[in-house]
Amino acid sequence: MPSPTDSLHDADALNDAPQQVVKVRRDYNAWVGSETMEDYALRYTPQRFRKWSEWRVANTAFGAASFLILEAVGATLLVKYGFANAFWAILATGLIIFLAGLPISIYAARHGVDMDLLTRGAGFGYIGSTITSLIYASFTFIFFALEAAVMAYALELALGIPPSWGYLICALVVIPLVTYGVSAISRLQLWTQPLWLLMLVVPFAYVLMRDPGAFSGMTHYGGDVGGGGAFDVRYFGAALTVGIALITQMGEQADYLRFMPAQTTANRGRWWLGVLVGGPGWVVLGVVKMLGGALLAYLAITHMVPPERAVDPNQMYLAAYEYVFPNYGWAVAATALFVVISQLKINVTNAYAGSLAWSNFFSRLTHSHPGRVVWVVFNTLIAFMLMEMNVFEALGDVLGLYSNIAIAWMMAVVADLVINKPLGLSPRGIEFKRAHLYDINPVGVGAMALASTLSIAAHLGLFGPLAQAFSAVIALGTALVASPLIAWATGGRYYMARTSTVIPLVPVPATENAGAHYPLQRCVVCEREYEGPDMAHCPAYRGAICSLCCTLDARCGDLCKPHASLSAQWSGALRWLLPRRIWPYLDTGLGHFLLLMLVVVPLLATVFGLLYHQELRALAEAGLAEVAGAPSEGALRSGFVKAYMALLVIAGIVAWWLVLAHKSRQVAQEESNRQTHLLVREIELHRQTDEALQTAKLQAEEATRVAEEARRTADLANQAKSRYISAISHELRTPLNSILGYAQLMGEDQAVPPHRKQAVNVIKRGGEHLLSLIEGTLDIARIESGKLTLNVRPMHFADCIHEMTGMFEPQAAAKGLGFRFEAQGSLPEVVRADEKRVRQILINLLGNAVKFTSSGEVLLRVRYARELATIEIQDTGPGLSADEISQIFEPFARGSSPAQAAPGAGLGLTMAKMLTDLMGGELTVASTPGEGATFRVRLFLPELHGAMPEPQVATRRPRRAYQGPRRTVLVVDNEEIDRELLVQLLTPLGFVLRTAASGHDCLDLLATGYRPDVIFMDLAMPGIDGWETIRRIRLLPLGNTAIAVVSANAFDKTLENDVGIQPQDFIVKPLRHSELLDWLERRLGLVWTDVETPSSAPATPAPPPALVWPDAQALAALREVVALGFYRGIIHQLDQIEARDPACTGFVAQMRALARQFQFETMDRQLERGPSAAE
Repeated sequence: MPSPTDSLHDADALNDAPQQVVKVRRDYNAWVGSETMEDYALRYTPQRFRKWSEWRVANTAFGAASFLILEAVGATLLVKYGFANAFWAILATGLIIFLAGLPISIYAARHGVDMDLLTRGAGFGYIGSTITSLIYASFTFIFFALEAAVMAYALELALGIPPSWGYLICALVVIPLVTYGVSAISRLQLWTQPLWLLMLVVPFAYVLMRDPGAFSGMTHYGGDVGGGGAFDVRYFGAALTVGIALITQMGEQADYLRFMPAQTTANRGRWWLGVLVGGPGWVVLGVVKMLGGALLAYLAITHMVPPERAVDPNQMYLAAYEYVFPNYGWAVAATALFVVISQLKINVTNAYAGSLAWSNFFSRLTHSHPGRVVWVVFNTLIAFMLMEMNVFEALGDVLGLYSNIAIAWMMAVVADLVINKPLGLSPRGIEFKRAHLYDINPVGVGAMALASTLSIAAHLGLFGPLAQAFSAVIALGTALVASPLIAWATGGRYYMARTSTVIPLVPVPATENAGAHYPLQRCVVCEREYEGPDMAHCPAYRGAICSLCCTLDARCGDLCKPHASLSAQWSGALRWLLPRRIWPYLDTGLGHFLLLMLVVVPLLATVFGLLYHQELRALAEAGLAEVAGAPSEGALRSGFVKAYMALLVIAGIVAWWLVLAHKSRQVAQEESNRQTHLLVREIELHRQTDEALQTAKLQAEEATRVAEEARRTADLANQAKSRYISAISHELRTPLNSILGYAQLMGEDQAVPPHRKQAVNVIKRGGEHLLSLIEGTLDIARIESGKLTLNVRPMHFADCIHEMTGMFEPQAAAKGLGFRFEAQGSLPEVVRADEKRVRQILINLLGNAVKFTSSGEVLLRVRYARELATIEIQDTGPGLSADEISQIFEPFARGSSPAQAAPGAGLGLTMAKMLTDLMGGELTVASTPGEGATFRVRLFLPELHGAMPEPQVATRRPRRAYQGPRRTVLVVDNEEIDRELLVQLLTPLGFVLRTAASGHDCLDLLATGYRPDVIFMDLAMPGIDGWETIRRIRLLPLGNTAIAVVSANAFDKTLENDVGIQPQDFIVKPLRHSELLDWLERRLGLVWTDVETPSSAPATPAPPPALVWPDAQALAALREVVALGFYRGIIHQLDQIEARDPACTGFVAQMRALARQFQFETMDRQLERGPSAAE
């Protein structure tokens, strides 16, 4: 387990790394590394992933032997070279492929690598194997095109589908089968294998049973060469060259065998059998199929099928299936079904192998990977294009050359595996990681290049007819000899760029699969875990990196192997070949340009040469060479040369552009690295200074922590204070609601004597004073908690100042003080401000000045400039000392002089200061003890221009009743005294009131169908609170019922809510009658009158009738449901009592009335007292 010191060192290493991983790149690499559909296309297959059985892997790989090109090759060899030459060439082909494929299969299964990774570690190097990847990819799409063409002809034969559409169908049907990788392919091979084997064997069996002599004359068939079928070495060699081209099929077998489970003692026999069957074992069946193709071609020829058509697998098997099904239609259907199954089985393999080859090819050249599925589509589209271009004859020529290159590649790999490694000329095992390999290994690349050159030269006839016939054997032998010779000459130093660490296997617990696994390591780039063989240490990122992230990285500059990069090797090779005076030019773009053109020029020449020869052949076959106006050979050659030269110029421009772009990117990367190193150096220089400052920093942090703790404690105290003030405010407002409410009622009652009205006014003033203290403390709490918001709107500023003058001038005169108002300059008529808060500030400051000044005068000075209002209140009072000024704006702070002993709570200046700060202004004080004080307020008040409506002075008529129908009001409050207050206030005005003591009572009353015009809702109630009650009311179909909150929770008025209650619908206790009536007028559209209506006059109650009570049993049942508060149960019991005893109608009516009012407690008390309660 790593120690904390190791972890610290690892973190430092990552911070000092030349390259840093950005999130976008990490996400991209993690996406590319997802193996759901990738199937480890770019990396080693980990042992933990290899969970299939040996039989399933072998069956999947063996399914590739279904391709009908085997039969076509056998038939072609028979038709062109005769039976004897074809027979021995087929046997020799099978033997060579089996022997060459065995080591490839063993290494692929043992090390979990595909053909590309195997080629890297078997003598080709990291970039050198891109050549073989391109060869391999071209093999897959060429054979895909040939196999799909066979399938398209079967569709044409059976269904009449034109070949062009058949090509498209055969190409598209493969894509979804290959998208999900080897898992889907394995299931396809598993399901189709029995049917395919059956349909393969049945036609041969029927031919032999029904016509035993059908093939009797085949051994004497001489083909196109004649000779009675006699053996000829030259024709044998030519046939062998064609057959050995199939050796590249071993690459597709390796792509499947990499999923073979690890070999253990328990599965040793099964493992070897699976490797043999899934690897070179396919060629055993392949030899049989090639011979079978020769037999069926001979059978078709004997049935008068032309030889050029007899090599078509469709014609072969149709001739055979005519023995199985006498009906021609059934024979065609069986042939088409067999061909479609066979070609699907092989083309999913071709497409899958091609996607792996293209992925490896482009990921190394472009350092990006869009996903294996993209290359599946890409490979399929190339094959489809080749089919639609109908270049099958050109493909035949390509295969002739291609077989020589493919054999050279395969045999170079085989030579390294079976010769170099046992002799110690190359490292044991297969190293495939970019970080450990030379980009170019001359062993494999050189052997393949030498063998390909000699064999192609022989194939073109440069060494004579015999060498031309045996060009494939020349490639085979040259690669086998050249690879160990080059390895011995170079000392094997181009295999490993740096030493690879041997990672031991870790045993797996018995609960898991048998065997052992490699330990997991985390990649620093994609942050995924991979097995040890897939990881390498990266000096650019200072950590372990997986092979995929290493492949995709384009910024590291090969720091792990600067001597082994392609540019370094190319520069070294040119230095070895060229004079010293040219060396300075090698590292410029010229060297890279020459390298690119050395690849592009021969590649384009090869393509144009093949197309040229195809066109010549087409002209010759069509007999157009002698037709007037037909293009001559010279004109055709001239046209191709011109096109080649034009394309070569374009390719040169593109190559030079790529070189310049690469150089620009390299310069930018170097500059980025330089800046990074400068930054790292600067950080290192600052590190010592940082260490010297650590002690001071710790001390500062400790001081900051103490201050933060003190601030936190103060904040908690302020919050506790705010909560306390809010709670106390609520508790004080509740009784104040009753005091001020009834005081207002008594003050408006004309029946109260005048001397009693004086006492009522004293009560009212005392309550209002207490309410002002509560409002002040609440405003302070709101400001401190950030819950006080400003209501900014147009304000008549000049009128407000004059009103303040008119308000305080009489108060000052009453104390014998002078009051002066000075306006310095003109004052704006209208500004934008919160008028209520501006008035509150001025009232507090002017009130304090008048209150604490015993003689002299109070001066109000106002000036306005650049939208900034400066208001000064100057008095001649006792003044303030410096200590008093420092705390004058603190809550409840009072002056210490006797003159400042005036009554007050000490909140006025605090509120003024807080409101000024909230409005973004400034409040300051200047004072000299004994000479008075000057308070200066500076507020930003933007002036509004244009005509503004003058403030309306409302003339209110006495409100004793209202016009129109009577309005119903539901009061919901848990305090009975508050409910009664509203009843006594609103009933005389003509309102019909109902009350509910809780939210549940309110909802039950509404459930009976009661629909009031207005609901007054308290918030703090037992059970469900007011907010929840309103939420449930909103769900009821109440129509236009208006809801107002009447609560002592003043804090909640400015808070947002989810029930649609606006601040104007929130009435704070204690209630002001005028505010309540204004709200009713606004919401109900009332028109008040000062004349009482008859409906509003109290009616004289009639004497209640004598009540007849029910029996004791009925009373007990009624009391039970009343105790439960079950409204419907109460109504049901009362209905039963009325039905049994009609004399109890009065009792039932009284109880129903109480139940509708939800006065369950009153009902319970009356029922408890019994009939005596009615007396």
